[in-house]
Amino acid sequence: MGAGKTTAGRQLAAELAKTFHDTDHEIERRTGVRISLIFEIEGEAGFRAREKQLVDQLTQLANVVLATGGGAVLDADNRRHLAERGVVVYLHGQPKDLWHRTRHDRWRPLLQDTDPLEKLRSLYQQRDPLYREIADIVIDTGRQSARALLHQLLPQLRERCKLSA
Repeated sequence: MGAGKTTAGRQLAAELAKTFHDTDHEIERRTGVRISLIFEIEGEAGFRAREKQLVDQLTQLANVVLATGGGAVLDADNRRHLAERGVVVYLHGQPKDLWHRTRHDRWRPLLQDTDPLEKLRSLYQQRDPLYREIADIVIDTGRQSARALLHQLLPQLRERCKLSA
């Protein structure tokens, strides 16, 4: 959450002439409501069920860059689909940096907590090992811009996928 998946994903897709998909945005488009409302009505379990179905569908497409929601890795099937059907890039961010980027965002249901930084630390402890389990490439986001992140990622991705420059 807040690592820059959507921004970097859009830029990466444009650079590689691929179609960009973001699971969170696609869920909102298909349902016509914000994710925060889905969480309110269906709870996290309802949202995760929608997300799982979408990850399965989108990972079967060719020539795409896919940005998943931060919690997509919690589901074993999602991890398997992501790992088997594509190259997984983990945009790694420390909880304090992620908090800095998300602290004013009122649309992230999991951060509507009395201590959002502690929530991010908890999510990090739970999710970081799962991301690392399936990641082909790990990029530390730190406080760099999405453009700088892309310049760091592209050479690794081109080498891994044998893409032309």
